[in-house]
Amino acid sequence: MKVLLCYFSGTGNTKMIVNKFNESLVSNGVETYIYKIEDNCFNYNIEEFDLIGIAYPIHAFNAPSIILDFANSLISVKDKKVFILKTSGEPLKLNNISSLKLVKILEKKGYKITNEYHYCMPYNILFRHSDNMVYKMWNTAIKVIPIDCSELLSGKDALLDKVFMGSFIAWLFRIEHWGGRFNGKKYSVTNDCIKCGKCSKICPVNNIKIENEQLIFGNKCIMCMRCSFLCNKNAIKIGLFNKWKVNGPYNFDNKSENEVDKHRNFCKKSYETYLKKSNEKIISFKNKTIKIEN
Repeated sequence: MKVLLCYFSGTGNTKMIVNKFNESLVSNGVETYIYKIEDNCFNYNIEEFDLIGIAYPIHAFNAPSIILDFANSLISVKDKKVFILKTSGEPLKLNNISSLKLVKILEKKGYKITNEYHYCMPYNILFRHSDNMVYKMWNTAIKVIPIDCSELLSGKDALLDKVFMGSFIAWLFRIEHWGGRFNGKKYSVTNDCIKCGKCSKICPVNNIKIENEQLIFGNKCIMCMRCSFLCNKNAIKIGLFNKWKVNGPYNFDNKSENEVDKHRNFCKKSYETYLKKSNEKIISFKNKTIKIEN
């Protein structure tokens, strides 16, 4: 079997998921290829692949505009199977609607969406998750991904549940695609900026330029938060959403229970349900594996 994994990752969470999924595919003897969508140099023959995977971080309950543009650029092909991997900072059911526009584009081109998987990963905007919660999210993903991969390779379809008025809600929140471009022009830097040029180099849409030692933010921002999240000096102000800014990489290996989590009640029930269902899925898979081995 031959699989092509196409992904966009703002600050690295989706990339981590894609790499783990790729590891699982390879361990099952699958020939895999990974394409970074922002590179904008797609030269694969879709017809050669048995499965196409598309992975992205959820932006305002939608796929980022860079993902939709990529889908629109694909050739039409009859009944080519596609699976979707998505990440978000909270496990709300409303995140299920994020793929609706993407699916619509792909189905019009003849693709068949068979599987969708959603993984909870830490925020890069809104607030900073505690290291312990980040550890739980990542540790859960590591254990669940091989199970999802096994399901995918077995040919069992797995689509996420529908949401009432989902299409309308997704359409409403897609204002973020326009709003991101508007807000991106309001980005600025503090006096802490050392003009290192890192933000300009890592911007996936080339929206940041340095002219006369001044940072210029254009109108192509897709609100991926890569520049502000990865700024070593925490010097980038993200316009209207600056109070929600998160800066600096997470520690995915710290499982300390002693850390004070001031956001512990945010979507508490949803996180508990997500972790509980994931654990049940892991245990069930282990039990089935043991039975088969016996």
